[in-house]
Amino acid sequence: MKTLTPNGQKWLKCAHLFFAALWVGGAVTVVLMNFFLHAQEGQALYGTNLAKKFVDDLIIIPGAMGCLLTGLLYSLFTQWGWVKHRWIAVKWVINLFGVIFGTFWLGPWLNSLPEISRTQGLAALGNGAYQHSQDMLAVWGTAQMLTIVFAALLSVWKPWRAKAPAPQD
Repeated sequence: MKTLTPNGQKWLKCAHLFFAALWVGGAVTVVLMNFFLHAQEGQALYGTNLAKKFVDDLIIIPGAMGCLLTGLLYSLFTQWGWVKHRWIAVKWVINLFGVIFGTFWLGPWLNSLPEISRTQGLAALGNGAYQHSQDMLAVWGTAQMLTIVFAALLSVWKPWRAKAPAPQD
């Protein structure tokens, strides 16, 4: 398999860091919005939910997909490979799980909020479906955010490297 030139690898790293920043930054933003923005009237609740959806659609999703694509390119066209190091394998699991969980659970929970709050205003806070989605986002959105922050830290620390062989007497 052909590998990227050193300059190509630098551009790939820049792209990967950009997408990771989007994904992590967007996730942190939505989690902070969940915990610290408390609307006092219906239109504010709707606006907050619409803002979370905007961050998800235009920042988190492109960031996650960009990480997946640039990670794929890293594995295919650099010496890092797919599972040459355990920390890379862990990052693959985190990335794939994050994309799948975000697509089939977090995304639908988040996407349900604006419509309910648009039609019901503050009464949405008493709606069982709305409250369930809010609760699931608070728990699992936070867990997802912490997991992708952990993935970013793995890239810096690169733990679980192969140990050097013990010296022979």
